[in-house]
Amino acid sequence: MTDSTLEARIDRLESLDAIRQLPAKYALALDMRDMDAMVSLFPADVRVGKDASGRQALRAYMDRTLRSPFTGTSHHIGGHVIEFDDADHAHGVVYSKNEHETPVEGGADEWVIMQMMYVDDYVRQDGRWYFARRLPLYWYATDLNKPPVGANKMRWPGTDWAEGTFHKLFPSYAEFWAREGDHGGPVPEPAPLEKFLETMRRGAAAPRIKVRAD
Repeated sequence: MTDSTLEARIDRLESLDAIRQLPAKYALALDMRDMDAMVSLFPADVRVGKDASGRQALRAYMDRTLRSPFTGTSHHIGGHVIEFDDADHAHGVVYSKNEHETPVEGGADEWVIMQMMYVDDYVRQDGRWYFARRLPLYWYATDLNKPPVGANKMRWPGTDWAEGTFHKLFPSYAEFWAREGDHGGPVPEPAPLEKFLETMRRGAAAPRIKVRAD
């Protein structure tokens, strides 16, 4: 093993650790409503919607969003898959189980639980890793005492029930339920290194979503 290879491997390990910290830091900053800490996890030129950019614009957007409909939140980070495009760019998927105290007009507050995943892009600038982009995909949201059985699992108080996007990025889910049993074909070779997510997506485009601040 050459020195350059060893240095590259150490850099990869350090980068993995830094990227794994990002979702945990995001969850803590979001739940503690520390908007300055939260936007520091994104690059200075982060895009905010179609017409704005920059950390200040992101902070203003998140500040508005987190005042309604949530009183308090708690985000629990799950499995995290990370793959590198090159030394300074990576992408990944991380699970998140969230709880929200949600005021209801004219009634008692409700406790809404949500299961989702984030599809992330990461970038390293000036030696520091940031979120380049976060795409939230939702499976369900419902009152703690009302399990979301059936269709349209996104069930926020005071809103029409809607379908989530949790499975939309990966064709395998719809294909599994569209057939009656094992497809009978050969088992493919394992995905190439850094291509696990790409192989699972099989060219599927990101779904169109209505983003919530989670």
